[in-house]
Amino acid sequence: MIGIVFLNMGGPDSLATVRPFLYNLFSDREIIQLGPRFLQPLIAWAISMRRAPKSRAAYAKIGGMSPLAATTRAQAKAVEQLLNNKLQEKVFCLAGMRYWNPRTPDVLHNMKDRGISKVLGLSLYPHYSRATSGSSIGELERCAEKLGLETHIIDSFPDHPGYVAALADIVQEGLKKVKDKNKFALVYSAHSLPKSMVEEGDPYVEHLCRTIMALEELTGIKGHLCYQSRSGPVEWLEPGTDVLLNELAEKGLNSLLVLPISFVSDHVETLYEIDMLYSEMMAEKGVNLVRTPSLNDRPLFISALSNLVEQGLKQAGWLK
Repeated sequence: MIGIVFLNMGGPDSLATVRPFLYNLFSDREIIQLGPRFLQPLIAWAISMRRAPKSRAAYAKIGGMSPLAATTRAQAKAVEQLLNNKLQEKVFCLAGMRYWNPRTPDVLHNMKDRGISKVLGLSLYPHYSRATSGSSIGELERCAEKLGLETHIIDSFPDHPGYVAALADIVQEGLKKVKDKNKFALVYSAHSLPKSMVEEGDPYVEHLCRTIMALEELTGIKGHLCYQSRSGPVEWLEPGTDVLLNELAEKGLNSLLVLPISFVSDHVETLYEIDMLYSEMMAEKGVNLVRTPSLNDRPLFISALSNLVEQGLKQAGWLK
């Protein structure tokens, strides 16, 4: 049996765990370097204490927790079922979260205890960045090495045909809810990243552009790329999603379809930022904002993930 770990950032599973989740996040120097290394835990503690009330309020509005871990588990089990019905070599798929439970090291220990010696790590960030995919993959590889596990990594899939087809499907579904197709715009909202990372060679933006190019070949619809979820006193990728939405509204576009392009699962960024904050902001201007459905465990996306895993197993030489 081969282990498959579906890697994602995770999220708090209750309002009480928002602050420790934030502490884990801001303690990670691969995401952000806060002063000297020895001071980062203290700075992360202070930031998490300051930001927790606002974050708790956001999570309270989406049910008191993040759905990310549950969705990732559902994705993992759906892929496991699909592949075990197809492959001779059986797979055991689990979710592995970077900053909250189920934590990746615990998942790897679970696999080791089951006698699994080969583990494929699948990053659920389609677009590679060292702050997201890189951090999750690094943790998996460090822990796997200590446990004596052999690993193979799928670190991105920006223009995988199945993934792009799944995106095209949710765009078409979202279009059905657009009221005025004569005055509408398609908006690609990606998670933001400090500009310095891209300037240092991070491929995140290039990966986003690869996805958009492949997607627009299928849909024939040109969209606008922007970035959400900025935080902290550094320069972030531009334009911000809120800025772009306002600019499009001022141009007289009264219907906006938002595709959260760097998110494969619902999280606070989709359920709160887009569905509530941005939607209310646009409603005040008389603009109808519609979000595409999230990929979550939709069949087309599960099929794409299954194909990615199968390809990865073949590349690793693990399939008979």
